[in-house]
Amino acid sequence: MKVTDIRTFVVDCFRTNWVFVKVDTDEGISGVGEGTLEYKEKALVGAIEHIKSYLVGKDPRQIEKHYHDIYRDAYWRGGAVLMSALSAVEMALWDILGKSLGVPVYQLLGGKVNDDCRIYVNGWFAGAREPEEFGAKAREAVKRGVTAMKWDPFGKSYLQISNKELDKALRCIAAVREAVGNEVDLLIEAHGRFDVPTGIKIAQEIAPFKPMFLEEPVPPNNLEALEAVRAKSPVAIAAGERLYTRFDYNELFRRRACDYIQPDISHAGGIMELKKIAAIAEANYIPFAPHNPSGPVANAATLQLAACCPNFCILEIMYSDVDYRKYITSEALVYENGRIKISDKPGLGIELNEEECLKHPYVEHNLRHYTGALTDIRPAKTELYF
Repeated sequence: MKVTDIRTFVVDCFRTNWVFVKVDTDEGISGVGEGTLEYKEKALVGAIEHIKSYLVGKDPRQIEKHYHDIYRDAYWRGGAVLMSALSAVEMALWDILGKSLGVPVYQLLGGKVNDDCRIYVNGWFAGAREPEEFGAKAREAVKRGVTAMKWDPFGKSYLQISNKELDKALRCIAAVREAVGNEVDLLIEAHGRFDVPTGIKIAQEIAPFKPMFLEEPVPPNNLEALEAVRAKSPVAIAAGERLYTRFDYNELFRRRACDYIQPDISHAGGIMELKKIAAIAEANYIPFAPHNPSGPVANAATLQLAACCPNFCILEIMYSDVDYRKYITSEALVYENGRIKISDKPGLGIELNEEECLKHPYVEHNLRHYTGALTDIRPAKTELYF
């Protein structure tokens, strides 16, 4: 079996663009992957073209070799663009291997530990501005069986936060806690906003609401800063969505700088690299809680890891999406009691609808985190898709 082509599909999805790849072979088996990289899609497409020049003509089933050589030969290793391109293609190679053998990818990684996985929802708050609005939307989500939810209540703050802004954030968390009760887990997102003393202050202020964790309290560039916040935080700290490969994670583990790890399958190296990261975390008794706010292919691939990682804890998933998401792929999620069933179909268990992808071409989008528009995460017309 030989690779004959790698094709990229960039699909507008309101807040960003999904980036899918399809790897074709001379035996008629194709694999799909996703490298959705928020806001730098043109660079990502170029990086995928470089991987194509290496991979065409080679056996797609030699995944470990190809990953190693592509990573090595980049010379300037790591980073969001190169690693997202490699992650997407690696994902597609696993899809090809699973399909060629007629088994789901998790079977190739040691078999199933979990039949389903617990989820926490992101995006449930779309359009909310005031604490009362967050509370009302949280109440609606819990009626659908949601047992854990995440959001960033910190407006457009960066590095520091005023007492007025902090007060509003705390009122927002209080409104959600009151709306959902104590049985629902709250996960507080900070998007790498704060400096060390502010991160510590935030952690201390939110502790009475008993959050499951505080995510990314400081920017991702300095693990010593993260370690400093964790040392004085009364709540668990989650981090890692902006770390790439086990080499970055090695330093995180050495410092014990967080309590939950959140590698992203579309950015940190793909399926096998996340499996390796999860295994190191397992040896350190650290839960595996993958970052996963992207599209349907990344979700399908991450579910395969949830099936076969003993220390898997909880998976992020978007609460709603553009109304055409259901046509982009063959995704058919089975949701019950806050959990998603893991597919037993060959490969990743999902197919790309190329014609539908082409109906929604690239649209430039920009970062919302520091503009006050963070809750504009979904269009007016959305669908709950699980």
